[in-house]
Amino acid sequence: MTEPSIFTRILNGEIPGELLADDDRVFAIRDINPQAPLHALVIPKTERYRDVTELAQGDPELLAAMIAMAKRLADEHAGGEYRLIFNNGASAGQSVFHVHAHVLGDIEESKLVGF
Repeated sequence: MTEPSIFTRILNGEIPGELLADDDRVFAIRDINPQAPLHALVIPKTERYRDVTELAQGDPELLAAMIAMAKRLADEHAGGEYRLIFNNGASAGQSVFHVHAHVLGDIEESKLVGF
């Protein structure tokens, strides 16, 4: 039996986190190290998938639910415009192996990484 991920522990109220949105399949919290005025993490409530590739292959409807929540957050907090980032693997910056998406909005043009 493995330990619950930090995201599951936040969802269960075991450790603090600022909940921004919640539905039956996914939830969103504010990132503790924000890189933009809106920097949220959208997370499935299941730990079944370690990364976005596993999720896309195993449950594309859950992936679509994550993207819909990202759009909702952007509509509410960033005028509908946002950047969606999935880190896939340790060398790509993934540090929690419970699939999650970073939603960034209201980004200053000079702060866009990779472009």
